[in-house]
Amino acid sequence: MTAKILVVDDEPDVELLIRQRYRKEIRSGDYAFAFARNGVEALRELERDDGFEVVLTDLNMPVMDGLALLDNLVRLDCRPQPVVVSAYGDLPKIRAAMNRGAFDFLTKPIDFQDLEATVRKSLEQVRMLKEASRAQAQVSALRHELALAQSIQQSILPREFPDVPGADLYARMLPARNVGGDFYDFFSLGDSRLGVVIGDVSGKGVPAAIFMALCRTLLRSVASRGLPPGEALGEMNHLVCSDNRTELFVTVFYGVLDLSTGRFDFANGGHNRPYVYAIDGRVGPLPVDEAEGTIVGLIPDVPYTTASTQLRPGDGLLLYTDGVTEATDRDGRMYSERGLEVYLRQAHDRPATAIVGGLVDDVGSFIQDTPQTDDLTALAVRYAGTA
Repeated sequence: MTAKILVVDDEPDVELLIRQRYRKEIRSGDYAFAFARNGVEALRELERDDGFEVVLTDLNMPVMDGLALLDNLVRLDCRPQPVVVSAYGDLPKIRAAMNRGAFDFLTKPIDFQDLEATVRKSLEQVRMLKEASRAQAQVSALRHELALAQSIQQSILPREFPDVPGADLYARMLPARNVGGDFYDFFSLGDSRLGVVIGDVSGKGVPAAIFMALCRTLLRSVASRGLPPGEALGEMNHLVCSDNRTELFVTVFYGVLDLSTGRFDFANGGHNRPYVYAIDGRVGPLPVDEAEGTIVGLIPDVPYTTASTQLRPGDGLLLYTDGVTEATDRDGRMYSERGLEVYLRQAHDRPATAIVGGLVDDVGSFIQDTPQTDDLTALAVRYAGTA
C-alpha cells in the first residue's frame, strides 16, 4: 500500500532533497510525494486528492502559513496527520502548532533519519485511526441492525391482548440481548378454542431471532388446520428438520384450551412443563407425563403425544422459559422452580397481567444487579368458565 505524503514548504530545494532521499521508496511505490509552496496550494492539493495520509508542513510560509493551514486541516473529512517543521528557536510557534492538532514536529535543518522515523510513526497513527474509524462505523451499523431486528421481533410477537370470552390472557418476553430466541403466541382456533404457545430457541442474537420467527410461523400455520397438539408438533418438527441448515433447535409447548368446558389438550417438545395455579391456591406443574416429547428440530419424524387435563373455572396456567427458573444471582443461586412456586402461591388470584408483570419483577429482585444471561418469557392464561 502506497503511503501518500504532502510536503508544504516554500523553499525550492526541499522538494529536491525529499525526492533524492526517497528515490528508492518512490520507485518501489512505497511512498508517493506531492509538493506545495504554501497553505493555499496545499488545500487545493488536498481538495483534488483526499488520499494523503501525512502532511509535512513548514510553519513560516507566505500567503498562508503553517498555523493557518493546521486550522483548515481539522475541517477536512480526510484529516491527514500533520507534522510541522520549523527552526529550533521557534518554540512558541511549535507549541501553538501542537495545540492546533499537529501530531509531531521536526526542526530545521532536517535530519532525514529523524524524518523517516517521524513519517513512519505518523503513518502508523493514521492507519490505526482509520481502522478505529472503520470499527466504529461497523459497530454503529451493527447497532442499527440490532435495533431494527429488535423492532421486527417485537412486531412479530403479539403486543395486544384482546378480551377473550372465557379467558384472561397476558404474556411478556425480555431478551437477554437486543434480540432473543424466546417466543410466545396465542390464537383463536374457532369453536371456542384458544391455542397458546411458548418456545425457546437454542442460541442467542439475530440467528436465534430469525429461527424463532420461522418456528412461530410454522406452528401457527400447522395449528390453524385444527390438528391435535401432538400432531401439530410432529408436523412442525418434520418441516424444521427437513431444511435445518442452521443446526438450531427449539423447545416448544403447545396447548389448546376449550373455553366452553375447561379441557386443555397439550403436547410438549422438550420444554419446561407449565404450572397450574388453582383458584384455591394450589400450585404445581401439569401432572401428565405422557406428553413429554423431544426437542423440535433435533430428530426427524419423532412422534409427539397429545395429553389432556381439566381446568376448573378460575384455574390458570403459567407457561415460561428457563430464563425464569435459571435466572442467577451474584452468588450463583438460581431462582428455580421452587422460587416460581412460592411466587405463584402468593399471586395465584391476580389477573394475568399482574401475574406475569409480578413474576418479571420478582426475578429482577432476586438477581438484583446481576446481568441477565438468558431470555425471559412468561405467558399466563386463566380459564374463566364461561365462553
